[in-house]
Amino acid sequence: MTLSPARLDRFARHIVLPEVGGAGQVRLAGSHVAIIGLGGIGSPALQYLAASGIGRLTLVDDDVVDVTNLQRQTIFTTRDVGYGKAVSARRWLANFDDSLAVDVSDARITPDNAANLIAGVDLVLDGTDNFATRLAVSDACVASGMPLLSAAVGRFQGQVAAFAGHLPGEACYRCFVGDAFDAEDCDTCADDGMLGAMAGWAGSFAALQAIKVLLAGVAALGDPGWGRLHILDGLAPGMRTIRIAKDASCKACG
Repeated sequence: MTLSPARLDRFARHIVLPEVGGAGQVRLAGSHVAIIGLGGIGSPALQYLAASGIGRLTLVDDDVVDVTNLQRQTIFTTRDVGYGKAVSARRWLANFDDSLAVDVSDARITPDNAANLIAGVDLVLDGTDNFATRLAVSDACVASGMPLLSAAVGRFQGQVAAFAGHLPGEACYRCFVGDAFDAEDCDTCADDGMLGAMAGWAGSFAALQAIKVLLAGVAALGDPGWGRLHILDGLAPGMRTIRIAKDASCKACG
């Protein structure tokens, strides 16, 4: 793949970075990323992944835009209220960069359809808001041999980690949270509150980590950091990192 003069101009600030370079930008242009959940994390992650030149994006979200989303879900406007998030996100992308290929789905991810919804992608970025969906996505990634970038945020804290449970010795998301959360229940930002800028930090950091995964083996920036969970603290502020060990008895990857 080669980049046109117009694309070279658009991504010039990436290409001059030795850690990315022309080879890295070409890799991004040839990459296909699925973003599951287009809310507080998915919105800024989508913006920065699109801005980085990811060539193809699959957007999955079964929800519609609500006025309460506008405080943190930065791709939506008042005009989008009442419309599906996936379709509204595609409209944002068309206005931002009409050279990107985009697939959308308003299906709700379940263990039965997760594998089909992420088929053929290079990386899955999961920003959904309940454990049952996260575990369905993670299990599908492990079964498909696909890396997963998982991100979550609540109140003033975020969590971002890259998982490769399909690889020997590497943990999956189920190794991290266990089996107790397969039921579809979880605290929500409607109950607990959410600082909009905190969602932005978690989403943009997730996009950065996703780019590192995609550039592994091609550019110096590429360091997937499998199994390292980054905990973002918006109150301190600060960040700390812990290592998630593979669970030998994990029913997905053990």
